[in-house]
Amino acid sequence: MYILLVLLTAAERLAELLVARRNATWSRSRRGVEYGPGHYPVMVLLHTALLAGCLAETRFAARPFVPALGWPMLTLVLAAQALRWWCIGTLGPRWNTRVIVVPGLPLVTTGPYRLFSHPNYLAVVAEGVALPLVHSAWITATAFTLLNLPLLAVRLRCENAALTHCATLTDCAPVPG
Repeated sequence: MYILLVLLTAAERLAELLVARRNATWSRSRRGVEYGPGHYPVMVLLHTALLAGCLAETRFAARPFVPALGWPMLTLVLAAQALRWWCIGTLGPRWNTRVIVVPGLPLVTTGPYRLFSHPNYLAVVAEGVALPLVHSAWITATAFTLLNLPLLAVRLRCENAALTHCATLTDCAPVPG
């Protein structure tokens, strides 16, 4: 069953990428500017490694399903997915896996954005810990979390700079086109 959960999570990621591609086209057709493309491939690699690590560690390290840990972590995974899709629904065509800002559009302050500036990253952090721990894959949970923290810091600086139209960070210089 855990393999199915990880495969469903991978399918969800592919669905996100389809939505992101459609939304990127929408944003670019409205003169949207992409910020910080340099960190994007690292982010894709790390998130792919999370899924691979979940499968590899449970298989090769023979991690057991521990109900007292697994069920609460599954609940957290599902809550993270719900939060992620609430973010996607709230931002509509402005949501993307890349940082693309359409000039002149106001900040979104509804939905989960009325509670947090970057609620999707709360979902990412929660899922990065919880998905591996559903099946006791503590090495994957720890490695993803430790590698994701500096990447998330770069991403947050980039997004905040882009949203304020301040491209002072090296990685956040606008890309023409």
